[in-house]
Amino acid sequence: MAEPEVKKENWEKDLLENLALSSLREQQRARRWGIFFKLLTFGYLFILLFVGMGWIEDGKVRIAEKHTAIIDLEGMIVPNGMSSADKINASLRSAFEDKSTKGVILRINSPGGSPVQAGHINDEIRRLRAKYPEIPVYAVVSDICASGGYYVAAAADQIYVDKASLIGSIGVLMDGFGFTGTLEKLGVERRLLTAGENKGFLDPFSPLDPAQKAHAATLLREIHEQFIHVVKSGRGERLKDAPELYSGIVWTGQRSIDLGLADALGSADYVAREVIKAETLVDFSPREGLSDVFAKRFSQIALNLLSESGGFWTLK
Repeated sequence: MAEPEVKKENWEKDLLENLALSSLREQQRARRWGIFFKLLTFGYLFILLFVGMGWIEDGKVRIAEKHTAIIDLEGMIVPNGMSSADKINASLRSAFEDKSTKGVILRINSPGGSPVQAGHINDEIRRLRAKYPEIPVYAVVSDICASGGYYVAAAADQIYVDKASLIGSIGVLMDGFGFTGTLEKLGVERRLLTAGENKGFLDPFSPLDPAQKAHAATLLREIHEQFIHVVKSGRGERLKDAPELYSGIVWTGQRSIDLGLADALGSADYVAREVIKAETLVDFSPREGLSDVFAKRFSQIALNLLSESGGFWTLK
């Protein structure tokens, strides 16, 4: 009777050992597949990075090849926008510090903006040009390069335009509205209390004070003179002796070449290929972070929901 019991115990022991071994082999197999898929994922991410940075083109890796760095300056130049001095200057520094950068293109499509922000970008371009004299900077204009946009472009080695681009607007403005007559018609009394006789400077609900108007004109004239100085410093003898250059008017790209405001016709691809001699373009433009994209998308969804529900009116 003892022999069957021994066989039974051996059978159970063998079964447990086989199950343990099978489980161990399954865990090892799962671990190997896990490592494989992780490596595959990392490889895919690296490929996306290489493509995004312009290091892969036509199936060939181009890490060591010299490239042209391109930075887009789009829209209004304002402190919190994508074309703020902080973001554009950070992109400029990254482009210049890259060991493979042979030249930098600042592709501009801007009607202007803050003279302070434009001045900061202009200063940084000049600083980087002095620090990296072997790397040229070219401004390439698409649709418009006016006012603050041209303030920035004037710091480049050369400016390339399309024949139909709009160039210039070398001037300064300060605009607003006056509502004094409207308030009187509505029977509304304006009550403005200040400490300091000019604290209500150019208040739109008060009559225009001649002394304040004269002071505003002085401010505008001083900033305009700063703008003119920047343009003359950047363009030098290329500028034609034409007083209308600084009148605030704009010209076509073709006419701007004749006036010395621009140097030649050409796109970003043309400048990279024919001027810089580094056809590969690597984009260093500022990019929105995931939090910025999410916030914008969430805000838009909320606005749409409120609009559809009649929560408030919108301008379209």
